[in-house]
Amino acid sequence: MPVKFPPVNAANEDGLLAIGGKLNVETLTLAYSQGIFPWPVGQDYPNTWFAPDPRGVILFKDFHIPKSLKKFLRKNPYQIRFNEDFPQIIRRCADAKRSHEDGTWINQEIVKAYGDMFADGKAYCVGAYDEEGCLVGGLYGVCLGEIVSGESMFFESVNASKACLMALIERLQESGLEFLDTQMVTPVVAAFGGKLIRRSLFMGMIERLDSSRPRNDIF
Repeated sequence: MPVKFPPVNAANEDGLLAIGGKLNVETLTLAYSQGIFPWPVGQDYPNTWFAPDPRGVILFKDFHIPKSLKKFLRKNPYQIRFNEDFPQIIRRCADAKRSHEDGTWINQEIVKAYGDMFADGKAYCVGAYDEEGCLVGGLYGVCLGEIVSGESMFFESVNASKACLMALIERLQESGLEFLDTQMVTPVVAAFGGKLIRRSLFMGMIERLDSSRPRNDIF
C-alpha cells in the first residue's frame, strides 16, 4: 500500500502530523519532499512525524559568520570533509550530551534509516578533523536534490560543529541554493542568521526546488 501523509496544515499546535508507519527510505523521501520530518518523542511513540509552524531556516541572504568564529578558525583551522564517515558522525550525534534534552531522539532505527538514505544518495554529512586527522565534530542531514535539511550535529573540540555548519552553507551557496532547512532555531542556528518563517512560506519554497538533482552535483 503506498505511503501517504495528511496535508501539513492538519498538524497540531506542536507540529505533530502523524504517528506510525515505517522508517525507511521510501517513507523518508516522501516525508521530506512534503516538508515533513520524523522526530521520535519516546519509546511509546517511536515513529512520529512533524511539520511545525513556524519552521526554522537559514536564508542565505541573511547568513553571517560570527566574528568570534572567524577569528578562532584563522588560528585553529579544521580540515572539513564532505560525505565521509557517515556512520561515525550519526552515532556521535546520538551520543552527544545536550543541556535541553534528557536523552537522544537518534535511536537505532533512526541510525539505520538515515544510513540507508546516505547509501541511496539522499543524505549527507560534514566532518571536522584536527591536525592528526581525528574526527572532532560533524553534522548530518537529508539531501533530496535541492531540498537540504540539517538534522543534528556534535562537537568534541571547540567550534568544530560550527565550522561544519559554516562549510555546509558555503557549499550550498556555491551550488546555487538559497536556504537550509533547520526545522527549528537553536542558539547556534540563530548565530548564523537562522530564523522562524511561516510553514506556508516554507512549503512554497520547497515546491520550487528540484528534488531530483544528484547529491554529487551539490556536494
